Amino acid sequence: MLPSVHADILRRALEELFTRQALHSIIASNLRMDAPWNQLGRDELHFDNNAFDRSDRYIAEQRTLIRPALEGRRPMRAWQAFGRLTHTAQDYYSHSNYVRLWLAAQGDGTLPAPSEINPLDAGIMESPALHSGRPHMPFGVLSFVPGIGKWADRMLPPDSHARMNLDSAGRGPGFEYAYHAAVKRTLHEYELLRTSLSAALVLQFRGLSAQAAPLPQGD
Repeated sequence: MLPSVHADILRRALEELFTRQALHSIIASNLRMDAPWNQLGRDELHFDNNAFDRSDRYIAEQRTLIRPALEGRRPMRAWQAFGRLTHTAQDYYSHSNYVRLWLAAQGDGTLPAPSEINPLDAGIMESPALHSGRPHMPFGVLSFVPGIGKWADRMLPPDSHARMNLDSAGRGPGFEYAYHAAVKRTLHEYELLRTSLSAALVLQFRGLSAQAAPLPQGD
């Protein structure tokens, strides 16, 4: 998803749960996942190239960093880990065919509202039909070049990231379903942590504790 979309998803899901300081840090860490050094060769950070198992492990690894950070009174590190894992979780819906499979499974032939999407449909998540976009390098890079991107997309195969992605509203009606699925998944990830932490650690995680670390200068 585009950086502005990731930021909007986080605000929509978490604005009422986290302080401004905490949410600022979560968003900043989330958006850094799209830095150039986190792109090529880092399929697991974005659920690209069918890296489902590796991406799931990455999310789980980031979760394990949060409790020790809070117990060490370092909430900044917890917010950064949460930002990283939510970015990967959000990309699951825009970089795979999850939305298409979910819509195809709606039996009555009518399209539900995007807000009704189930982001954790086990049947789809375990389906052999589930796949995510392949980079198809080096030509896949051309899809991001202004002026020739649309032409390049047409030259790439249907399973390419360029053809599959639902990263922005310009990608068609499927984007709204991916967006709402990402909002719900973000809340789900928060709830997993909330229910696994003590009340004091939850307050610190939300930025409501006196132990919350100040933002570094310039962040």
